[in-house]
Formats: sequence, C-alpha cells, structure tokens
Amino acid sequence: MSQIKPLGNRVLLKRVEEDEQVKGGIIIPDSAKEKPQEAEVVALGTGKKADDGSEHVFAVAVGDRVLTSKYGGTEVKVGDVDYILVDEDDILGIVE
Repeated sequence: MSQIKPLGNRVLLKRVEEDEQVKGGIIIPDSAKEKPQEAEVVALGTGKKADDGSEHVFAVAVGDRVLTSKYGGTEVKVGDVDYILVDEDDILGIVE
C-alpha cells in the first residue's frame, strides 16, 4: 500500500503496465513508449463538500481499473512505485 493519502476529490492511481511492445521485430525502449492510459485506483481522497453542505460521493472505488487522460495528473514516486495523483474529474471512465 502507498504512503500517500489524497485530499479533497483527488484519487491516487497506479498505472497498469502493458507488455513490452514489439513492432516489426524492433523492441521499443521505455523512453519512447507512450504512457499507458489505464490505471488502478489505489486510494481515494477525503471527499469534497458541495456549496449546500452535502458530501460528494466518489464514482470510483479502490481496486477499480480506470482510463485517464494521457497527460493528466501529477506523477509521484514512492520507493520503486510510480503513482499518479489526479482529480476525480480527470478520470475518463471505468474499465469493466
């Protein structure tokens, strides 16, 4: 488990790594690969309150696989694991 607790309506994600891509027999180095857009929800923030005082309910849950925008969020590294901290609004959908 991570050592990061998101605040507000933020969500902590861990990218789901794809298998090594081989195109035409050429191995593509990590630096040239696109970042995967699929990630797993690791932790949810503390929530957000609306102007009327009601609590916001997250549409995602810990363990969900989601799609994110390609360049959205803030990358954070804890130990050897790379995480992304995004607003819930930056999550495009849940992969079922």
